[in-house]
This record gives sequence, C-alpha cells and structure tokens, in this order.
Amino acid sequence: MTILAIDTSGQVATCALLVDEEIRGLYSIQFKKTHSETMLPMVENMMTMVGQKVEDVDAVAVAAGPGSFTGLRIGAALAKGLCLASSKPLIAVSTLEGLAYRYYGESGIVVPIMDARRDQVYTGIYRVNDKLEVLLEPTAMSITELIDKVNSYEDNAIYLGDGIVRYRNILDEHIRDNDRIAPINNAYQSAAALALRAKEKFIDDDFVDADTFAPEYIRISQAERERKERLANQ
Repeated sequence: MTILAIDTSGQVATCALLVDEEIRGLYSIQFKKTHSETMLPMVENMMTMVGQKVEDVDAVAVAAGPGSFTGLRIGAALAKGLCLASSKPLIAVSTLEGLAYRYYGESGIVVPIMDARRDQVYTGIYRVNDKLEVLLEPTAMSITELIDKVNSYEDNAIYLGDGIVRYRNILDEHIRDNDRIAPINNAYQSAAALALRAKEKFIDDDFVDADTFAPEYIRISQAERERKERLANQ
C-alpha cells in the first residue's frame, strides 16, 4: 500500500509518502511563501528522491479541514488534480484527526487546537491509543470553553497545534497539573501522521469523489460573512 499525503491546512506545508508500514518520505516547511508556491515542488522533489512517481501510489490523501481557507483550497486543488490526472482514489482526512495521530498510541486524550481567529479555535477531542475514538466532533469554540470541556474528562490530555502558541498563557493558567502542552517539535501538522490515518481509511475503502470533493471549513469565510452583513444592512 502506497499513500501520498498532503496537508496545507495550516502554517506548515507538509507532504509524506507512506509505503506499507514505512514513512518513505517526509517534507515539511514553514516559511514566508504561500503553499501554492511550495507544495507542488515539495511533492515532486520528495517523489524523485525516493524513486517514485505519482502513478505508483495507490491513493492520495489530503487534509480536508478545518483550517486556513486559502490553504485548504490549495491542498484540495492539488490533490484533486493529482488524482484525476493519474486515476487514483482520494482520501479526505480531517485536519484535526491528522494532528491527533501525531500522538497515536498514547494513553489519555489528544486535543488539537488551531487558531480560528475571532477569539476561537478549531478543535476536537480524540482518543488514539489503539484506534480513533472521537469524543468531540470538529467544531469552533473559545479556548476557555474547550479547556472546561477537556477538564470534565478523567483522562490526562495533551494539547497540540498552532493554537498552543496563540493561547499559551491561557493554557498555562487553566489546564490541569497532569495535562501537557506538546513540545514545539511535535506540535504542528505532519503529513506522516495524516498518512497513518489515511491508511486506516484506505483499508476501510473510505474514499471521496475527486470531482466533487470540497474541504470542511466549519465556519464561513470572512468575505462571505461580510457579504451577508452588507446584504442584511441594505
């Protein structure tokens, strides 16, 4: 089984190649360039380095949201293009599930948080010690609401994602003594973790149609929100 995984949903652009039980390639970058500039060259370079072609893969996996509206569109367009050009199936993986799989096999609960702006985070709550268990479906809420929710569980928790930087002071003040904040080297999106979740979906024949696939944004974009406000005020 060979899966090419792509994630452009957040600050990090990352791609990986999973071959059976091995991460054969992993490429991540976080710099002052847009994902539209970086991702295709990253995929091409990675595949060349490991001696593979897109035609060799069994499926393409993409982070399906939530996350940056622009980033999600870039990743979706690239993944759909690769699938349609090579007749490969598409696997859509929740960005939050991909983040949670950075701690696959850990006991307790995993709490990915992404800065959603407007004083909210995109988040979910998961157990991933032997299989994925969704305790809180992907949603947007305030960081204090989330911490209160997490504190209602008996399990110890680990928080990760770019939201830990934005809300570090609040987390330090309000999380429980036995809960953890992920170290920065293991806090952001990794296409390797996304590929692990995609592998399970591949085994379950859980694919999406590449023609009609669209990311899950959870909230409407700022432009759409402003348009609705203008129409309401007319």
